[in-house]
Amino acid sequence: MHCFLAFLRLLIIFAAVGVLHAWQQVNEGCPEPAREFRGVWVATVFNLDWPSSAGLSAAQQQNELLAIMNRALQLRMNAIILQIRPNADAFYRSSIEPWSGWLSGPGVNPGYDPLAFAVAEAHRRGLELHAWFNPFRTTVSGKPVGRGHIAQRRPNLLLRAGSTTLLNPALSESQQHVLRVIMDVVQRYDIDGVHLDDYFYPYPPHHNVADGRTPAQRRAAVDSFVHRLYSSVKAVKPWVRVGISPFGIWQPGYPSGVPAGVNAYEHLACDARKWLASGWVDYLAPQLYWRIDSPQGFPSLMRWWSAINPRRPVWPGIAAARVLSSEDRTRPASEIGRQIDLSRQLARQSSGQLLWSWRSIGTNRGGLQQEIAARYRGFALPPSMPWCGSARPSRPGVAIRETSRGFNVMWNPADTSARKWVISIRRGGQWGTLCVLPGTRRWITLPASLMNGADRLAVRPISACGNSGTPAVLAR
Repeated sequence: MHCFLAFLRLLIIFAAVGVLHAWQQVNEGCPEPAREFRGVWVATVFNLDWPSSAGLSAAQQQNELLAIMNRALQLRMNAIILQIRPNADAFYRSSIEPWSGWLSGPGVNPGYDPLAFAVAEAHRRGLELHAWFNPFRTTVSGKPVGRGHIAQRRPNLLLRAGSTTLLNPALSESQQHVLRVIMDVVQRYDIDGVHLDDYFYPYPPHHNVADGRTPAQRRAAVDSFVHRLYSSVKAVKPWVRVGISPFGIWQPGYPSGVPAGVNAYEHLACDARKWLASGWVDYLAPQLYWRIDSPQGFPSLMRWWSAINPRRPVWPGIAAARVLSSEDRTRPASEIGRQIDLSRQLARQSSGQLLWSWRSIGTNRGGLQQEIAARYRGFALPPSMPWCGSARPSRPGVAIRETSRGFNVMWNPADTSARKWVISIRRGGQWGTLCVLPGTRRWITLPASLMNGADRLAVRPISACGNSGTPAVLAR
């Protein structure tokens, strides 16, 4: 009733200030919006991507993050993977862990809630915001941490790996602490996803930490954690996507021809093949950071991962940061474009990519932005995940009024299930998506120049699980 009354009030206002144009709702459909996950990692540890340095003012931090989001939107990306817990610290208001030192100094309140700000601004732009957690790492390179940090309170839970310490993943107290932290964020913030990186046990040469457990026992502990995490998130908010980004090779020799090296299965206790096959993740983003023509080539690894569970998507991590880098001085930006093309060709469930990381893209290293823009033409929504929920929003009521400022488009939801709205127009017989808006929006003003020659306009609701609802189509 409240939405209907608001709709009537706006309709009266529009009628008073505008002229009814010859737009009428028609019983027609419109093409489904394009679907592809287009994510970018925004790392905060060591101030890799954001903020550019610790100790900036709140306004400076916010402006930097808005610049990232605005450029990502211009490049037609649709998801920000924001690192909010790099080492048992917080980029959000927390009663469990202290403020991150990478933000305004160890334990220093930045004067605002960065995660709340990021979620609101991402959604305002039609972007998803996935909260990226490093689950077990506690300290790095001897950097100080804030008062009340878990490394200070519970040193008995720690393992040391070189200059890094981590919570012992095999201990129930460690797992319980991490689950509590993650679920606190899930319950209090309107995030679109929970994302974990590849740090469970440490990489060689520090993988043989003295914890008295065999590799099999470690894997069993991490498997239990992943399963509990997935079940816990789905019990509270089934639409929140759970994704993990493991090392790109499960074990040497898988697929055939992959040479010996880091063994994620043995060294990191990371049995990502099992998690994907068991449906304990909504998507997997293996870090396929090698060149197409390398011995562990991108195409063969992509095929192998995609074949494990065709019902769940594999969206590869692609290493934009290695273009003209110290790790690969001759890698051209065109390699990244080719890998995006291949990921689309080889996807078994749905298309998507996660690009590592923002700094190389934001600085347009080697022409990366041009390569990305050439592939990401037009808007795309993240693929739906019907296993998280099958409901589809109903068709909204829509009205259009022409004013001196352009065309006011207003809609009244038929139910409360829309998380996003897709606004599309048809011109010259061709449909195109104009924008994606958050589910809380009820109107938009479109410039007259944008509507010149348009004969159809559609407003389509999208559910929290990404399911497409019935669009309202207006014609003139």
